[in-house]
Amino acid sequence: MRARAPFAWLGAALVLGASLLPGVVRAERLIVSVSNHRVTVTPNYSGEELVLFGSVERDASTPPDRTSYDLVVTVSGPRVDLVTRRKERKFGIWVNVDSRQFLKVPSYLAVFANRPFDAMAAPDLQRRLQLGLNYVLLTQRVGPDYADVVASDPFRSAFVRLRSEHGLYREETSAVTFLTPTLFRTSIPLPAEVPIGSYDVEIKLLANGALVTKTDTAFEIVKVGFEQFVANSARQEPLLYGLATVMMALMTGWLASVVFRRD
Repeated sequence: MRARAPFAWLGAALVLGASLLPGVVRAERLIVSVSNHRVTVTPNYSGEELVLFGSVERDASTPPDRTSYDLVVTVSGPRVDLVTRRKERKFGIWVNVDSRQFLKVPSYLAVFANRPFDAMAAPDLQRRLQLGLNYVLLTQRVGPDYADVVASDPFRSAFVRLRSEHGLYREETSAVTFLTPTLFRTSIPLPAEVPIGSYDVEIKLLANGALVTKTDTAFEIVKVGFEQFVANSARQEPLLYGLATVMMALMTGWLASVVFRRD
């Protein structure tokens, strides 16, 4: 037992030394929260807007010349596989001539900032931190390979445009407001057709063109009431759900024939 004592003291010394390293101590940290961590979807749901708010907590090691910050908030919904198709008009009709599959991409994606990305970071840092829709990783199946492509790729730009038209992809560079030099807020709009599931929120703090720190939070969107009952039935009892659907269709058709029957 005594022989192990020097090693115990050595381990304690290493831990203490690591805690004193400059890279371990952070000059700032983010404290954030959202106004609602559980959004419920009912039959009359028409969309909602959450509010993310927080503060930058400084300490004695914060550089005195660091008086202003930049903030980027990225909200991503459940990941799914989606397909974008290219159509051409042939013989008077529109037909699909090519397609591209997007793998495990966010079904909802929003990027908010307090000012344009070019004003807060160099292009290399924007790409590395995935600041903005142009740099968010959207993996695709390109022939036998899996990769992302440049933002100007026709399939990628069409995919982002179509999702944006439904309010499911968005980018706003004046959406984050600093109420004081360290207090901030932004709104997260959720459209009526927002997907059900868990949502991740990543907040990046930058200063003088460099990343200072980052943190994250989350919220979820769930169905309640009759819609939740139907969704659970379809998932847990698919056979009974299918039979019930057929019976309801038959009953609806019979009732319509009785109501609109001509004597």
